[in-house]
Amino acid sequence: MSVLRVVLADDQVMIRSGLRALLTAEPGLEVVAEAGDGQQALAAARAHRPDVIVMDIRMPVLDGLAATRAIAADPELSDVRVLMLTTFDEDALVFEAIRAGAAGFLLKDAEPAELLRGIRVAAAGDALLSPQAARRLVAAFAAAPTPAGPTARALDLLTTREREVVALVARGLSNEEIADRLTISPATSRTHVSRAMIKLAARDRAQLVVFAYESGLVHPGRTS
Repeated sequence: MSVLRVVLADDQVMIRSGLRALLTAEPGLEVVAEAGDGQQALAAARAHRPDVIVMDIRMPVLDGLAATRAIAADPELSDVRVLMLTTFDEDALVFEAIRAGAAGFLLKDAEPAELLRGIRVAAAGDALLSPQAARRLVAAFAAAPTPAGPTARALDLLTTREREVVALVARGLSNEEIADRLTISPATSRTHVSRAMIKLAARDRAQLVVFAYESGLVHPGRTS
């Protein structure tokens, strides 16, 4: 079994200690470093090249959003995934976390099993949207102006099938579920996702979700 290497970034020592204890007890996960602020998290990413950084949004010196943007912008850290932690009073930051390059986000009151799953999902390059946070994301798009400009025009880069696949990614479907829905093989589904990511310069599936809503490919409140 390959071991996923994790960095914990939170300015509260007790939270980091609790997370470390949880991850240390889980086979296949290893905490390689801790960080008390965004600058330390960025340094840890460069020093350890972890698979996943569990990142608090609000931290001193450099906040989690700025640290995530720096990680996403560094070609040498392209394999590092950021899993953002948020709380109920940070709705406005959820969308910014994904735009900054986070692979997903969880609420801080998530169950331990959900966090452990989230780390593995993020490491695999999939988008992780907790049900509560997903509702907030959709609500944010519902209140936004009608899409226009470069984001909407980027739809022209995609084939009809790629548009269908990206829309289903935005609905939270896995590659296997997309394959079942479109009656294609999982390998073909993965290929369409990968090609769409390349064409749209998307870091991961989470950014495909953002694109789908920003471009108007998927509309909040529509379920099919």
